[in-house]
Amino acid sequence: MWPFSKQTSFEESGIFNGLTDWHSHILPGVDDGVKTIEESLSILRRYEAMGVKAVWLTPHIMEDVPNATAFLRQRFLELQSAWHGSVSLHLAAENMLDSLFTARLDSNDLLPSGSGADHLLVETSYFNPPANFNALLERIMQKGFYPVLAHPERYDYMDEDDYRRLKARGVKFQLNLFSLIGYYGPAVMKKARRLLEHMMYDICGTDIHAIGYLDGASARKGISGKEKDIIEYIKGCSI
Repeated sequence: MWPFSKQTSFEESGIFNGLTDWHSHILPGVDDGVKTIEESLSILRRYEAMGVKAVWLTPHIMEDVPNATAFLRQRFLELQSAWHGSVSLHLAAENMLDSLFTARLDSNDLLPSGSGADHLLVETSYFNPPANFNALLERIMQKGFYPVLAHPERYDYMDEDDYRRLKARGVKFQLNLFSLIGYYGPAVMKKARRLLEHMMYDICGTDIHAIGYLDGASARKGISGKEKDIIEYIKGCSI
């Protein structure tokens, strides 16, 4: 096992080295994430120093944040033009499972992720599932996409039976790395560590919204050796 000392921070642990960040809000000025291109570039430079390999920019698309695909692509091109580092950039989206998503799914107006552009990062309310949750998942699959559930550890309404049923349906899970160090509170941390222990995650992401996330990670302890071993396995997986 890889030992963490009490002095080792999450950022210093090496967990970011070679990482593909599958969930981030680094694309500037499009949602509740990073606001300026200067901060985006600061985060990417920090990523480069930590050894991050690639990052998927996954801005929110939901009824309250109805980002148009053409607008997001334009903002992405602007960031690509300004970035000259080694971290590769990719554009996708975090899709709230609401009526706007249903309309976009029907029109094939989507920003998928993965090497085959056949995965959709989706989320729900933290407190209640959509009334047609199972039907939406089925429609996603019928369209030829794999649903990837963002940060399942953060959904208050889900328990272990829910997670098992979703995995049995073929839904993939994305871990928020900061969940493991208590960024969203002890209950979320406990669920994340349990899901990780049972190898239920498929990919990792930060869900970073500001450079302060990394500053917070610098001040917190790292993860256990067992958890790091599992994350190293997940880092080797791809979608």
